[in-house]
Amino acid sequence: MNDYYQQLCSLNLDFKKSHLLLDLDALDSNIRFINQNSCGKKIRIATKSVRSVEIMKYIASKIHNFFGWMTYSTEEALWLRDLGFTNLLVGYPKWDKQSLHEIAQNSEHITLMIDDLNHLHELSAYRHQNSCFNICLDIDLSLDLPFLRFGVYRSPNQNNYDIEKILNFCKENKHFNLHALMGYEAQTAGVGDKKHPIIQFLKFLSVPRLRKRRAEIVQYIKDQGFNLEIVNGGGSGSIKTTSQEDLVTEITIGSAFYAPTLFDHYLDISLTPSLFYSLPIIRRPKNNIYTCFGGGYVASGGLGKEKLPVPYLPEGLKLLAHEGAGEVQTPVHSMHFLDREKPVFFRYAKAGELCERFIEIKAFRKNIIEKICPTYRGENKSF
Repeated sequence: MNDYYQQLCSLNLDFKKSHLLLDLDALDSNIRFINQNSCGKKIRIATKSVRSVEIMKYIASKIHNFFGWMTYSTEEALWLRDLGFTNLLVGYPKWDKQSLHEIAQNSEHITLMIDDLNHLHELSAYRHQNSCFNICLDIDLSLDLPFLRFGVYRSPNQNNYDIEKILNFCKENKHFNLHALMGYEAQTAGVGDKKHPIIQFLKFLSVPRLRKRRAEIVQYIKDQGFNLEIVNGGGSGSIKTTSQEDLVTEITIGSAFYAPTLFDHYLDISLTPSLFYSLPIIRRPKNNIYTCFGGGYVASGGLGKEKLPVPYLPEGLKLLAHEGAGEVQTPVHSMHFLDREKPVFFRYAKAGELCERFIEIKAFRKNIIEKICPTYRGENKSF
């Protein structure tokens, strides 16, 4: 790792400033992992986990069965479509008037997410005489046990009865083309299980149940006369189990490409850290304490130390428990003397969120900067 640190320090950059860095060799390794474990399933790239158009295109060019994109919002989908992107699935219900008006006029390449009859009523207000909204129905695959919900709160649809009114409405209103189904296995895709036997057991318990629920709902929708072209499942953390389901047509992958620290806690996921950021050292308040400028980039979700950034290189660094990572300064404890002319490199807990902090990504291979890629923020976009 020390050799790697020296390699990073030899990049032709002004390390008195902060930089967001992407190791293309590591990214390629993570792409190979996805290709090797997808079992031939189509891959949909989650744009919010990447947040750079150039990097998104790079990844898509190397995915064997690349099929399309899952966007965060309708505004993002429209922007990407204007840039020439196709097959855009909006991953979350979104109801801003301007976007829906534009999609109603031209819904080509864009599929909207719904999970409630009220969502369809909302869309009905924007339909034009000859317009047709492409619709994806989101179902819940979380595991409910006595006194425990293993998963997340997303869709309310857990069985055929829950979706009956939605299907009937789509039958009666030809402005809706229900052609896709999504079920995100949050409890297997988004929860680390290394060194946690209870989590491993809950995952083992959950997988056959979510498969059964998905199969029953898919069959019911088909029996009602709908042609499901897309059955979307999974996430980076569940690719090995989701890829084994015959009825799943595609898997959404995002975070695996950057391999943030959350993936260090998975038992059977082998990824290489590819995205990290540098901070300059600005102070040395004590012999074994070095203070970096800025760096308080804490990930979203439930509070916990696993959402903090982690000092990556040089080795032997750790955050101070009572300060953590701060907005204007981040002190680290070091076991060794640090050269204050060199930076400290940090890894982020999640993936694309980090791109909201930087306007560009320096993509390198070995010790050469190959390209500088704008982030969404660098293109004045924030969704």
